[in-house]
Amino acid sequence: MITNKLTDTALTTKDFFYDLPKELIAQTPAEPRDSSRLLVLHKDTGETEHRIFRDIIDYLHEGDVLVINDSKVIPARLYGVKEDSGITVEVVLLRSRGLDVWETLVRPGRRCRPGTKIIFGDGLLRAEVLETVEGGNRLLKFAYEGDNIFHVLDKVGQMPLPPYITEKLKDKNRYQTVYAKEEGSAAAPTAGLHFTPELLERIKAKGVVIAPVMLHVGLGTFRPVKEDRIEEHEMHSEFISVSKETADLINNRKGRVFAVGTTSCRTLESVSDENGTVHPVTDDTKIFIYPGYRFKITDALITNFHLPESTLLMLVSALTSREMMLKTYNEAIDMKYRFFSFGDAMLIL
Repeated sequence: MITNKLTDTALTTKDFFYDLPKELIAQTPAEPRDSSRLLVLHKDTGETEHRIFRDIIDYLHEGDVLVINDSKVIPARLYGVKEDSGITVEVVLLRSRGLDVWETLVRPGRRCRPGTKIIFGDGLLRAEVLETVEGGNRLLKFAYEGDNIFHVLDKVGQMPLPPYITEKLKDKNRYQTVYAKEEGSAAAPTAGLHFTPELLERIKAKGVVIAPVMLHVGLGTFRPVKEDRIEEHEMHSEFISVSKETADLINNRKGRVFAVGTTSCRTLESVSDENGTVHPVTDDTKIFIYPGYRFKITDALITNFHLPESTLLMLVSALTSREMMLKTYNEAIDMKYRFFSFGDAMLIL
């Protein structure tokens, strides 16, 4: 288990609050993907530029490494009924524990004690509650016909869009990166949503190395910080994997390391030593990055605009400073940038 805790901060959760007009919360993705806006923040000076996302190529140079998270979002939201009463139950798959056992979020949880059986999709998928675990989550054992639960989820599950997105998604692939490969995320690594296959090919043609890592995004990433002192917040664990091939690509780099999204950044920082060397790792991480953290390998970050008082806003503030980041966010609000999962992008370099 990879963890990180700092003790030299006096920052509180309220220090990361900002006021966002509701109309700036993006409800639909930009079309085409790379037409979203791009705010470029130069972290050494605080200067900003305002571009279009496809202009990201202008900031990438030959020898740089672009690190992407190739985790794939699964249709993790399920609606079923209790076998004994017919009461409707909502289940969100958080992470696989192996052998068709999943850690889940269940509503209403108080009605789903161990032994409760739930039916989904007219019996295509069935589950039994095994036990209650950390945070009130439930372990469910699933049963289905066939050899792959993901094929069944495609039939009975829904994409787990965040609650601030109220419009129905017309194409579920728009909550998926074009390079998504490894099934297992309960939410999209949204910074990657801006890339198109054509843009990635242009970036590769420029001599930039594209290196995949994997972090299966759990809803714990978005869990509100309830503690007043941010260092007292406990991150939920998430599964990461970095291959030897990817580690070699990054370690042999001739340029800078660009992380696509906070998930790629957290993965990189979890598997790098103090010398900036990446090691092949398959493990869980609970790394929590906030101001005061010393980055070991991440030189630049491509990211979206994050919720107030969130661990993600704390992470991006660690790359610059809380004051600089909030100033930049207020500039984005003044210029009507679109926020959150389907919103515009930021490049911090």
